Amino acid sequence: MFPELEKYKSLDFFAHQVVEGFITGLHKSPFHGFSVEFAEHRLYNTGESTRNIDWKLYGRTDKLFVKRFEEETNLRCQLLVDYSSSMYFPVGNHGDFRHPNKLTFSVYAAALLIELLVRQRDAFGLTLFSDKIDLQTEVRSSTMHQRYLYSLMEQLLKPVDIEKTEKRSTAIADSIHLIAEKLHRRSLVVIFTDALVRPDEQEPLFDALRHLRHCKHEVLLFHTFDRDKEINLDFGNKPCHFIDMESDRRVKAFPAELTEQYSEEMMRMLQDIKQHAIQYKIDYVPVDINQGFDQIMQPYLLKRSKHF
Repeated sequence: MFPELEKYKSLDFFAHQVVEGFITGLHKSPFHGFSVEFAEHRLYNTGESTRNIDWKLYGRTDKLFVKRFEEETNLRCQLLVDYSSSMYFPVGNHGDFRHPNKLTFSVYAAALLIELLVRQRDAFGLTLFSDKIDLQTEVRSSTMHQRYLYSLMEQLLKPVDIEKTEKRSTAIADSIHLIAEKLHRRSLVVIFTDALVRPDEQEPLFDALRHLRHCKHEVLLFHTFDRDKEINLDFGNKPCHFIDMESDRRVKAFPAELTEQYSEEMMRMLQDIKQHAIQYKIDYVPVDINQGFDQIMQPYLLKRSKHF
């Protein structure tokens, strides 16, 4: 699964803050037997201790299996992926790792973080949201859980006909508030979103991010956008037919007449989000998908590991 990510496996992904009284990034509880949970079964090897043999399973299968347990790790990471319809922009790039659209980048980046968390024996969960929370998994650290999340994420990369796909709008603030209330333990919360909200929805978004920080979660925000098209309105010197991917609203316009004012408003929005992230001590990562996956994730992870 996700063979494109093989070259990143030597990197690390740590949390920066103290979580639940321990320093995150140690990957394993410092206390023997601390909060141990069942992970999966494996075949019994002759000569090893019989202490963890599952005798009930032996009675059903006539084979010896050993219960494997995972010590609860210091770092619990919740990955939030916005998969509203606007995340499929640019439409023709869906599923393309080398030239990703916003959702494709988010899925591959989340898969990479899961790969690194598994190697570090840290726990992780996945949340998909649009105008509501469509999926929220448990937070676990087993390879079985990794395979389950990867199967979900691979479904998001399958080709879609955006014209025929059900339109999903965005309610970022409401979703983040719900997540903040559901996470009962301090966690690292990683959010992938294009944060395309109306001006009157910006303050609720900032309140939601502040809610996460108030609950003592560390927050990492990957803000995805296509700078050429969504910020600079670079559609050439010709009339265009614009379609809102979430509401299907259609507008005919001449981009050259709108570029200056539109770009100023979009740049102001980007700057507001960045400034609020800095104010709330949120790790803010602007993601211009035109740069490509390699030029964003590798430098960021190297920089983060040095700070740790």
